[in-house]
Amino acid sequence: MTPQHPDPPRTSDVIVVGGGAAGLSLAHRITATGPMSVTVVEPPDGPARPPERTWCYWDRDTGDLDAAVTASWPRLRVHGADGRPVTVDPAPLRYRMLRSGAFERLVHQRLAASPGGQVLRATADTVHDVPGGAEVRCTDPDGRPLTLRARHVFDSRPLSALPPARTQLLQHFRGWFVHTARERFDPAVADLMDFRVPQPRHGLAFGYVLPLAPDRALVEYTEFSRAPLTTEAYEAALGQYARHVLRLGPFTVEAAEQGVIPMTDARFPRRAGASVFRIGTAGGATRPATGYTFAAVRRHSAAVAAALHDGHDDIPAPHGRRALAMDAILLRALDTGRVDGPAFFTGLFRRTPPERLLRFLDGATSLREEWGIGLRTPVGPMLRTALEVPFLPRRHRPAPSAPPAPTGVSHR
Repeated sequence: MTPQHPDPPRTSDVIVVGGGAAGLSLAHRITATGPMSVTVVEPPDGPARPPERTWCYWDRDTGDLDAAVTASWPRLRVHGADGRPVTVDPAPLRYRMLRSGAFERLVHQRLAASPGGQVLRATADTVHDVPGGAEVRCTDPDGRPLTLRARHVFDSRPLSALPPARTQLLQHFRGWFVHTARERFDPAVADLMDFRVPQPRHGLAFGYVLPLAPDRALVEYTEFSRAPLTTEAYEAALGQYARHVLRLGPFTVEAAEQGVIPMTDARFPRRAGASVFRIGTAGGATRPATGYTFAAVRRHSAAVAAALHDGHDDIPAPHGRRALAMDAILLRALDTGRVDGPAFFTGLFRRTPPERLLRFLDGATSLREEWGIGLRTPVGPMLRTALEVPFLPRRHRPAPSAPPAPTGVSHR
């Protein structure tokens, strides 16, 4: 009998582990920036593949994502707890929504058309450094082992536990894709935060409405708090919001999604080895005070691709230190109850020029602009919190988890 020898390692310049927003964004940026080979390792079809998700972000122009954008809105609205709406036009920015399936198809097509891009369906078992780079050992859908090697490996898989933090809240939510019997929505306006819902004893809660047509929308109930709810509790909150606050009248629920996003001031290590890097939420791309991830992933992917093509191994961080410091203060102020969450966010939208506010939430404002925005917040409680935060110990806390969701997890 002829002995069976393992296949020789497959090599490429870069390996990306995980085919979600972070992994596909980075692979696309690398192949679009210059001649460099990239292999994306995605789980095969089955329970390991995540369900359909919704990603939202604001930008001046979708550019290369036009074909994947489901809807966009030129105006944004926040409803205060008192019921008064604040509607803003953040031009030249627009709020955009895309579904993970459309984004995946678009990037897969572009990788297939690139001489250096490929997608491999396999389960990544181990990732570790080897001389001259890193190695990913995988199992293909037929159970055969595969070994991949590259100069750099970028791993987007979720962490088994979050790093120690001073403050950790969760942004947890459930949403319905609804179809109403009558036209109930304005497709030009997205409701980012609607505080006309009962507030929990700890944290804050709001509704979130993304109109897709006059009679269709994604309607979500969201909380910033320490622990997620049961699916039954989300359903009850969504029913109350849809029927008694939005007064939608008769409607049908065509699909649902549910998820949990960590809001933490933990320090996420960007390196898991000399040639192994973490990206996406596992690499700290999620903005701690808002939960938004997709826009940061896009910016970070462009910066990483540029660094690689310039021959740099020093991969930049997804967020600046000043932005993270401000988020740590706000998280602590919300967690202690020193600031009223609904009043805080409503006040920001009422008193800050909208385009500047969105840049602030994205960490793209100057120190002078941030100082002006800070003066529009509760100065006393925020200053007290700023003085306290540096002396708080960082502690390990459980990683966020969510009850099973029928159709997906949404990452903003």
